[in-house]
Amino acid sequence: MLRSIRSLHGSIISAVDGDIGSVNQAYFDDESWGVRYLVVETGGWLDARQVLVSPYSVKHTDPGSNIVHVDLTRQQVRDSPSMDAHQPVSRQHEIEYLRYYQYPTYWGGPNLWGMGAFPAYDPTGVPPDALDERDALDGDPPGKTRPTLHASKPQPDIHLRSTDEVDGYHLKTADGAIGRVADFIYDDVDWAIRYLVVKTHNWWPGGKNVLIAIHWIAGVDWSDSTVSTTLTRETIQNSPAYDDSMPIDRGYEVELHRFYDKRGYWSHADTDTPIASE
Repeated sequence: MLRSIRSLHGSIISAVDGDIGSVNQAYFDDESWGVRYLVVETGGWLDARQVLVSPYSVKHTDPGSNIVHVDLTRQQVRDSPSMDAHQPVSRQHEIEYLRYYQYPTYWGGPNLWGMGAFPAYDPTGVPPDALDERDALDGDPPGKTRPTLHASKPQPDIHLRSTDEVDGYHLKTADGAIGRVADFIYDDVDWAIRYLVVKTHNWWPGGKNVLIAIHWIAGVDWSDSTVSTTLTRETIQNSPAYDDSMPIDRGYEVELHRFYDKRGYWSHADTDTPIASE
């Protein structure tokens, strides 16, 4: 099911033994546009600390009730690695996080989630790719003190972007700017961002919200806060409007792609311009 990131804001994260907090924003991978973490405000029970929740832990979501059910306990969350809300999430912090929860890594494989297309793993065993290869768990003698990740000092690899950060980016077409990013549409099965919601109301009278598929993006200039596409202003102006009060079904997606004469992502054919970061 396709859902908007904005609709997740304020959603309650429900653990197996109680609520953890509410969703504040999300972090996505700026290479593959996969939603990697939800940022959760824990409120008073954890001194208003922010924590990360991975789609690996999500059991199911209830869009109508704004609840996201996760396969975690409150104690697990309490003991999880702390994050600095004022600093980017580094690869070092991700490794620490994934090792703590024994989740597999999503990078280094051929698919959106590493070796898999979906955020799934075997919780009965420790996935080997979730660990630092120099520090495998198997074979450790009882009582061995394990070094922390900070001791190995891996280089930071900033590749996660906040949806709050990108909200408001300008969309540049082949012949000029036409709107601002207002939301993100993601698939709640594989947690891939499929579309940007672009608000065009300030660019022409009677403007509307439109969807721009991720595979129609030619580049993102993170320093200039702009997203670019080879589509023209006139084409986008005449495109089907997006109504956020209505669910996005495959019929609408087919209509949208036919209008732009583009192949759908569901066809598994990579004929469009890939995403590039500047």
